[in-house]
Amino acid sequence: MALLSSTPIAASSSNSWLITPNVGLTVWTLVVFTICLLILSKLVFPRIRQALDDRRKVITDSIDAAQHTREEAEKVLVEYRERLKEAREQAEEIVQRARATAEAQAREAHAEAEARREHLLEQTKRDIEAETRRSIDQIRREVADLTVMATEKVTRRVLTEDDQQRLVADALSELDFETLSSGAR
Repeated sequence: MALLSSTPIAASSSNSWLITPNVGLTVWTLVVFTICLLILSKLVFPRIRQALDDRRKVITDSIDAAQHTREEAEKVLVEYRERLKEAREQAEEIVQRARATAEAQAREAHAEAEARREHLLEQTKRDIEAETRRSIDQIRREVADLTVMATEKVTRRVLTEDDQQRLVADALSELDFETLSSGAR
């Protein structure tokens, strides 16, 4: 009987060290925890904080640069639209001058004036088409250069020739040059 009664006591005393806190173990655990916390706060946490601050600064700078590039691109686009508008006005002025010249000559000599007017109108149309093509080609080149420059600024790396060609093709496909061509006519 004594053997049976001592077994539960032994079993209960062997489990009690998990439940009952040991003061010495608790003190050493707190000491080790405090030392680890001090080491982390002096050596590791400042480096982590610095890395996070550096990353935040890089991201902020990238966003600012992208915004600045976008604003510049918008200014350039507005400027080119104004130039295109001026070119259209000049083309219209050229057409009006050609018509006035043709009408003046028609009063003097109807047959000769009619041939002359047709010639001037054809020449004016060719000039307008040539100027429109030159303007559109110039806009395409500058949009391509701006696209490559903006992409290099945003991505902060130099693009390969294939990347540049792909980006330029994408940017040019978004612009409706047919509308520009037909609007100038």
